[in-house]
Amino acid sequence: MLPVSVRRAAATVDAKTPASRDRALDGLRAVALLSVPLGHWLLGGFTLSDGVLHNASPLAALPSMAPLSWVLQMLGVFFLVGGRASALSLRRSAERGVGAGAWLRGRVLRLARPVLGVAAVWAALIPLLRALGVPADTVRTGAVLMVQPLWYIAMYLVLTALTPLCVRFGARTRGWASALLLAAVAAVDLLRYGPWGPSMPGWLSLLNLLPGWLFAYQLGVDWAHGRISRAGAWLTAAGGAVLFAVLLAVFHYPASMVGVPGAARTNSHPPSLLVLALASVQGGAAMLLKDRLGRALRRPLLWLPVVVVNLGAMTIFCWHQTAMFLTALAGSRLGTVPGLTAVPDSGLWALARVAWLPVFAVVLALIGRWARRFDAPWPSRLWRAVAAAGAALFAVYALGAV
Repeated sequence: MLPVSVRRAAATVDAKTPASRDRALDGLRAVALLSVPLGHWLLGGFTLSDGVLHNASPLAALPSMAPLSWVLQMLGVFFLVGGRASALSLRRSAERGVGAGAWLRGRVLRLARPVLGVAAVWAALIPLLRALGVPADTVRTGAVLMVQPLWYIAMYLVLTALTPLCVRFGARTRGWASALLLAAVAAVDLLRYGPWGPSMPGWLSLLNLLPGWLFAYQLGVDWAHGRISRAGAWLTAAGGAVLFAVLLAVFHYPASMVGVPGAARTNSHPPSLLVLALASVQGGAAMLLKDRLGRALRRPLLWLPVVVVNLGAMTIFCWHQTAMFLTALAGSRLGTVPGLTAVPDSGLWALARVAWLPVFAVVLALIGRWARRFDAPWPSRLWRAVAAAGAALFAVYALGAV
C-alpha cells in the first residue's frame, strides 16, 4: 500500500498536467532514458589491480548476457521520440512566428547547460581526487565513464539542427526517408564486411555515423507529420525483426549491441545495420503501443514517476556514470567487492551487480538533488564563464584520457 503522501502527490501532478500533454510520448522518453543508466550499470564493470580501478565489461566473459543489450539499448526509442518531439516543437514555433534559428538556440541551450555543468564539476573533481590520493589511472577511468554517454548528446544536437531538413526530406520521400537511410547503412556494411572488406579503408565505417543515428530520428519526424500509418508501423516493426534475425543468424553480426573489449567488430561505434534493425523493431512497437500507453498513463500513480524521470532527464543522463564510479571508488577501499570491483566474469558477479543497482540509484539521486541546478538558466555571466572554462579544461584532459 502506497503512502497517502505519494497518492496526494500523484493526484496533484495529474491535476496540473494540461489535457493537451502527450503522456505517451513522455512515457516512451522515460523508458528510453532509464534504459541508459540501467544498461551501463548492468553491462559495465570494474577490475581492481594494485589499488587502481579499470573499466571492464561482463560481456567479454559472459556472452550469454548479450541479449540484455537488445532490451537495454533503446536508442531507437530515444531518437524516435526526439525526432517526433522536435518536429512538433518546430511546427508550433513556426505557427507563433518564431524562426528556425531561434528555435534551435533554445533547444541547444537546454541540452548544453547540463553537459557543461558536469564537465566543469569533473574539472574540479580531478585535482581533488588526486589530492586525496586517488591514483591517476583510477581518475582516468572515471573520466572515460563520464564521457561515454555525452557523445549521444553531441549526436542529438546534430540531429536537432537537421530537423528542418528532415521535415523536407520526409515530405519529398513521402515517409520513406528512413528506408533510404537504412539502405545507405546497408551499402556501407556490405563494403566493409563483404568480399571487398579487407581492401576497404578504415575510415569507411564513419560514413554510417550520420545515417545510422538519423534513421530513428527521421522516423520520428515522419511520424509527427502523419506520414507513417498503422500498417507502416507494423511493417517497420516486423521488417526490423526479420532483418535483425537474418543479420545474426546468416551474416553473423556480433550479438552485443554495445562494444565488447577485445572484439574484432562492434555494432555501435559507428552503428551497423544491426543497430538500425533493432531501432526499427523498437520504433515500430513504440508507434503501435502509443495510444495504449497514453491511456495507461492517465492513472495518476503511473503518471507520477514518468514526470519525475522527465524532469530529471539530463541529470540522469549526465551523472549516472559518476554515481557508479564514486560507489566503486569507495568500495575499492575495501578491496575486491563482489559485483563492484571484482572481475565481471561469472553469474555470481551478475547477481551481485543487480544487488548494487539500488545503491547506484540512491547515489545518483543524492547527486541529482544538487546537480539539477545546471538544468535551469544560469544566474549570471560569471557563472557561465566559470562553467565554460571548467568544461574546456576537462575537455583538454579528456582528449588525453579517452
